[in-house]
Amino acid sequence: TQLGADVVVSTPTGYRLALDETQVDSSALLAHEAASAARARAGDHAGALARSEAGLALWDGSVGDDADDPVTALRAARVRTYRALTRHRALALARLGRPAEALPLLTELHREHPRDEELLAQLLRCEAATAGRPAALLRYEEYRHGLREELGADPGAELRALHTELLRPDTAPARHGVPHEPNPLLGRDADVAAVTALLREARVVTLLGPGGLGKTRLSHAVSRAVDHPVVHFVPLAGVIADEDVAAEVASAVGAGEARQPTGPGNGDVVRAVAAALGPGPALLVLDNCEHVLAGAAALARALVSRSRELRVLATSRAPLGLTSEAVYAVPELSLATSIELFGQRARAARPGVELPADRVAEICRHLDGLPLAVELAAARVRVLSVADISHRLRDRFALLRGGARDAPERHRTLRAVVEWSWNLLEPDGRAALRALSVFPGGFTEESAQYVLGEDGDALGLLEQLAAQSLIKVGEGPFGVRFHMLETLREFSAARRAEAGEEEAVTDRFLAWARDFGRTHHDVLFGGDTPSSFHLARAEQDNLVLALRHALARADGPATAALTAVLAALWSAGNSYTRLTALVAETAGPLSHFRPEHPEDVETARSAAVV
Repeated sequence: TQLGADVVVSTPTGYRLALDETQVDSSALLAHEAASAARARAGDHAGALARSEAGLALWDGSVGDDADDPVTALRAARVRTYRALTRHRALALARLGRPAEALPLLTELHREHPRDEELLAQLLRCEAATAGRPAALLRYEEYRHGLREELGADPGAELRALHTELLRPDTAPARHGVPHEPNPLLGRDADVAAVTALLREARVVTLLGPGGLGKTRLSHAVSRAVDHPVVHFVPLAGVIADEDVAAEVASAVGAGEARQPTGPGNGDVVRAVAAALGPGPALLVLDNCEHVLAGAAALARALVSRSRELRVLATSRAPLGLTSEAVYAVPELSLATSIELFGQRARAARPGVELPADRVAEICRHLDGLPLAVELAAARVRVLSVADISHRLRDRFALLRGGARDAPERHRTLRAVVEWSWNLLEPDGRAALRALSVFPGGFTEESAQYVLGEDGDALGLLEQLAAQSLIKVGEGPFGVRFHMLETLREFSAARRAEAGEEEAVTDRFLAWARDFGRTHHDVLFGGDTPSSFHLARAEQDNLVLALRHALARADGPATAALTAVLAALWSAGNSYTRLTALVAETAGPLSHFRPEHPEDVETARSAAVV
């Protein structure tokens, strides 16, 4: 009655239920436990927590009293899986920096498994963070004494190292060079927790993202949140050459006698920096590494090989490229956080300013979730209304300037932020960015090859741009797709116009669109309809722009091919307003189109039929 007659299947030996294992709680429980364990082994503690909680949501662990009930027997067989999920959840909470939530779970688990030192280590950390170090030290001593009495053994190496850490004087942590925040950091609590947890597992962590995303502010927050007793924050924006990185860091950490012209891997400088950082747990933050990647990478590699307790946190628009490195891609702000940030900074700039919710949301939607862009836009309320700001965003680089005086020079205007990344590119990378900015809706490697020309190495250029955080990479059911932030696209399009490349790039863009339309013109009539519809929907914004170019150039083959695809897409999707507008724009030109090639005959037929 609930699932339909097909759920009961007759077989030669009887009946069975035709259910996938994910539909049966007892089987799904096993799958969640295996996935949670795998995520934990891979260092994905957020993923391990999600899968363990999904499994625990299926069952409360109760068994029942009826010994003859087969469900009771099944539950009893799954108790071990339930306890494993509970263990995964407790460890993940502890490793994600949530000691208050993890503590009661770890305490109960330790009571059941008193010799599980992995559990005990996390329990001691959580107890030290909540009840204080004395409580954690007392529990350790009880464990050590019991282990000696019962087995004549000592705790393992990890537990002994943790005990040594807990015995260190409970002095205030030292934060060298970490500035106090001038205002609250919004929308980054989850990022701070994730990066803090990542620093427990990886020797080098790089905060990766484009300019204006708030990587430096996030590194400040992480520097104050980590439990390392010593943190040194070293800005590298003013360093010009790779060979000067080590000397700059040496000066910042108090190893000034090593400051002399040296190579990035010079042993004397590295020894001096390592000695200044000390043998205990320490965090070295290298801010703005993208223009001196080789120097920063060489120093980080040399330091972590010399000190087991040292961690390095880097902020960069490109990864350092080390085997010891874990990359954290800093996400853009959510729309809700962008709106909150805009309101906060606008009221600080002009108390009592009117902030219409719809206008503010419209502004924030156009600013790519970049905190710097939001703050620069909000600062303009000193002399403009919110409606004026919204209208003037058509030229965002003229509008978004005049940042705070205590901001770095490269963050005073949005143009300066983007130019900093632009200047780090090789000439072929800049040319690629100029050409790829013609796509408003993202692009694939295949479509990129069209606008880059047959001689361009599309894959190599895409790798270069992705490494500099200038394009975003996403993967879907039909392969990899690349996107460019609207801010970067607008900047690159302006550079394309300055370089006099508009005609050539538009020609290649139209060639791609024409070929795409010829391939998928029969989307309503072909055998691979779902696939064609998905591909057409993904390219919709690009195809609309291409149609405008085709109509302006009286390009009959492109107009026919694009009309066929868009008409089919909007007809099937019930977008009749757009379909009517499409008819009004294309019916006249198509009525005069006389195809010269057979493939254009077919696209014209499809366009006319739809």
